[in-house]
Amino acid sequence: MPGDAGRPASAAVLIATCVSALVVNANTSAVSILLPAISADTGMSLDALQWAITGYSLVGAAVIVTSGALGDVFGRRLVFLGGLALFVASCALIALSGGGAGVIAGRAIQGAAGATILACGMSLLSVSTSGAGQVRAVTLWGGASAVGAAAGPLVGGVLVDGTGWQGLFWIDAAIALACVPVTLRGVTESRDPDRSRSIDFAGTVLIATVLAPALLALSEGAEWGWTSAAVLGCFALALVAGVAFVAVERRVEAPLVDLRLLKDRVLIGATVAILLSAGVINGLMYLVSLYFQNPATLGLTPLEAGLATLPATVGLIMVTPLVPRTVQRLGIGPVIALGFAAATGGCVLLVFVQGDWRYAAFVLPLVLLAVGLGLVNGPASSASTSSVSADDVGAASGISNMARYIGAAAFTAAVATVNATVGQSRSSAGDTAADALAAGLSGACLLLAIASGAGMLLSVLAVRARRRRAGPAAYGAAAASHALTVPADSR
Repeated sequence: MPGDAGRPASAAVLIATCVSALVVNANTSAVSILLPAISADTGMSLDALQWAITGYSLVGAAVIVTSGALGDVFGRRLVFLGGLALFVASCALIALSGGGAGVIAGRAIQGAAGATILACGMSLLSVSTSGAGQVRAVTLWGGASAVGAAAGPLVGGVLVDGTGWQGLFWIDAAIALACVPVTLRGVTESRDPDRSRSIDFAGTVLIATVLAPALLALSEGAEWGWTSAAVLGCFALALVAGVAFVAVERRVEAPLVDLRLLKDRVLIGATVAILLSAGVINGLMYLVSLYFQNPATLGLTPLEAGLATLPATVGLIMVTPLVPRTVQRLGIGPVIALGFAAATGGCVLLVFVQGDWRYAAFVLPLVLLAVGLGLVNGPASSASTSSVSADDVGAASGISNMARYIGAAAFTAAVATVNATVGQSRSSAGDTAADALAAGLSGACLLLAIASGAGMLLSVLAVRARRRRAGPAAYGAAAASHALTVPADSR
């Protein structure tokens, strides 16, 4: 509808949804930078604090669809406000925690809060706009997400030196709290009267029961032994929960995952691309944030480490406006393949990391990864919804939303395990601290390179979508591709 101005978003809706998305993404991207300071303050190891990131994504994966469904049934504004309140409470819990366990628990709660804010915020934005007005609103929302993700490490780095790592969470709580009166005064309540009032709480619990033991096994497998009773028991529990999940989804009135849609190969291909891209970028950012700050390697301060991630963010933002245009010219499948090829190249370069590398050697790989995954995320998000009928767009969006969180959780756990295992092995063999750390990073990046390469091969599943136009999701999703944000129709 090139000439259709549509309904623009009101100032209150834009402020409430865009500011909250900015805060959620700033918080998400800052945590990896804060981990060394949190570890030093609480005495918990960095390996254990990995759960502050993994737990956030795990809970987010479980509740992202359910929170959107709750908004549809009970009121999107009401549930959005509940997400803001939960986010403020989680920030306070984390900031007041004297130990690492409190930080991890607070981050898990924050995963639920962030998923609720993003799902219901996007719904509020979607129902209040149409036509070109919706495209502008979604683009602004995606831009706010990208700015938040870019600012998070920088603000976190500044605050570690000025107020301690707790300062970030107090500031985020204050900003989220300020969104409450804006929402109450300026955002109209909306529901979906045609939607079933059935909520798939059983599916939510089961998806968490699948992920939690599987991620625990991935995280602790090297220490417990991959064939130990504990690891095998975790995988067995995840398998049983997975079977139960499928059985439940076949019977409930409004399933968390509509299994019927999994027969669509374009949707499957797009969902796998989303999972892999989210996993690779989140896994890499976790790795480099710690590597850059380690005294044995680059020894950067938290602020310097935050600045060091800027090339990736800048590359991501610069490629964003080119994504829809490139899709129109080449098609969705080829653009996804091109993006994964660039990301694979960046990961392969990092496989050759050595203990004496200086920061300049990391710039090109980071830019390649960010640009490549920026090319993947928008088209994959667009393909996941354009491949199904209008009635199934919300369900398809829910599947891709969940995949993004699952990818972030699984890959962070996996690369943390590989990094620690290889590093400890090389250290025991007599390598210097710098060489052992570089070997750990190299091994983890090899895993990411394999994942990106698999994404490049699997992109052929999206070939049927090559002549489809990129929808509004491609604009915002590309901007927010290194955050846990999916601007897709969740109504």
